[in-house]
Amino acid sequence: MSEAFEKVNGLKHLAIFPLPLVLLPNELLPLHIFEPRYRQMLQDIEHENKLFGLSYLDPKENFAERPPLGSVGCVAEVREVQAMPDGRSNILTAGIIRYRLLDYVDLGAPYLTAEVDFFKDIREDEVALQPAADEIFRLFERVAKAAFDLSGNRGKFPEIQRSDPEQLSFLVTAAFGLDNELKYKLLVMESTIKRLNRLRGILSQAVEKMEESADIHKAAQTNGHSNKKIEL
Repeated sequence: MSEAFEKVNGLKHLAIFPLPLVLLPNELLPLHIFEPRYRQMLQDIEHENKLFGLSYLDPKENFAERPPLGSVGCVAEVREVQAMPDGRSNILTAGIIRYRLLDYVDLGAPYLTAEVDFFKDIREDEVALQPAADEIFRLFERVAKAAFDLSGNRGKFPEIQRSDPEQLSFLVTAAFGLDNELKYKLLVMESTIKRLNRLRGILSQAVEKMEESADIHKAAQTNGHSNKKIEL
C-alpha cells in the first residue's frame, strides 16, 4: 500500500471544502480560513487526521454550493496552522491523493461531508511510460534553466529531483500555474501516459519561448544586439 493510501486507510467520510481552485497530489497550498463553518471543520479534523477534501467549484459556472457527485477532488493534509486571536487561521496544506465524490452524508456538521472513493492512476506499460516521463523531465529541466537564466542567474540553480512518472506529471502541472479548467482535466485523468502527453505539448511551446527570451536577455546584458521578436 502506498503512503498516500495509508494516510486515508479506514477513512469512511471526508469533510469537503469547495473552492474555485484545483489542488494536485504533492502540491503545497496555503489557505486563509475565516468562515465559521470551516473554522469548525479545522477544529474537528485537528483532533482526528488533519485531512479534508478540496473540491473544485467555480461559482461563475455552478450556482450550487455542492460540487457534483462524480466530480474529482484531492485530499488536503494540514501541515501548519497559524491561528489568529479572532478565530481566523492561515494554514499550509499538501495534496495527498485524489478522490471521487460518491454521495453526501449528513453528520450534523455545518460543512459538507461525503463518502468518497480514493484512486491513483491505472497501471501502465513501463516500456512506454518511462520514455515519456524522461522526455517530460528533460523539457521541464530546460524550462527551469531558462527561467533561471531570465532571473539573471541569481542564487543557485536548483537541483530537480526525479520522481516516479505519476508524481512527476503532477509536479510539472503544479509548477506551471495552469488555469483551473486545464488543471482539473489533468487531475481527472487516470492515465499517466495521457497526462504526460498533454504536458509535452504545453512544455514544448513554453520551452521554445522561454529559451528565446533567455537568449535575448543574455544578449542585452552583454550589450549584444538581437532582431528576434518573441510572440507570447
